[in-house]
Amino acid sequence: MLRQLPDFVIEPVVRAALVEDLGRAGDVTTDSLISPDAVARVQLVSREDGVIAGLRCAELAWRLVDPRIQVEVHLPDGSRVAPGSVIATASGPARGLLTGERVALNFLGQLSGVATATARIADAIAHTRAMVADTRKTVPGLRALQKYAVRCGGGANHRFGLDDAALIKDNHIAVAGGVRAAVEAARANCGHLVKIEVEVDNLDQLRELLELRVDAVLLDNMGPELLREAVALVDGRMITEASGRITVETAVPLAEAGVDLISSGALTHSARVLDVGLDYLSA
Repeated sequence: MLRQLPDFVIEPVVRAALVEDLGRAGDVTTDSLISPDAVARVQLVSREDGVIAGLRCAELAWRLVDPRIQVEVHLPDGSRVAPGSVIATASGPARGLLTGERVALNFLGQLSGVATATARIADAIAHTRAMVADTRKTVPGLRALQKYAVRCGGGANHRFGLDDAALIKDNHIAVAGGVRAAVEAARANCGHLVKIEVEVDNLDQLRELLELRVDAVLLDNMGPELLREAVALVDGRMITEASGRITVETAVPLAEAGVDLISSGALTHSARVLDVGLDYLSA
């Protein structure tokens, strides 16, 4: 079952987006044209194939503008949609529906785009043991929401922040004085529950790492054949993760090399917004 984010995580982000949009004077267009007593029904409709994420953000956007607005979800987060799919119906005061429209659609389109990008890679590598995972390359302020969208698309979450785990990358290794020195320092200074992952970019580094006690290895920018050798060397002794310019096309041979995870920053920093529209139904 898809684990939803609690409202206290979502609400401040949505509220900030509304404050940004409404500015100092509110919605001058809607307030000038629409009677305070007018009511309306609208529906959220997908204009293309994709995977839905962010419906609670859309609902909160409307409810924060006017708590009388009611939203009926027809296709919940994680649903596959096609052009013309009716995702949800909203009804209530027309002013609130129109004022909250753009913020609702911004969240829904952006997060559904992340979920859709994730699903495309997850589908492409479904015949392998690998899972696609996100990174910390997220839009500032939207990390929890974007990582939730990755889960909606069938992906896995990597670290949520620097305090989740010790991920020793190439610059850490250079400053610390080598792979062994970096791992030994992490092991001495991190708590016993903190997992340690180390990035390597060649087999010599990997062989050195295998002599040490770590939980995972990040095999960075390795081609499929080199990756296959690396997985064979690890032989199940730690989690293997591949990374480096991951696309739907490049993910398949990397997954077929036998890694456990393929991490992609593009899921969150470059996902194209899913085209979702708002159609007026009736008063």
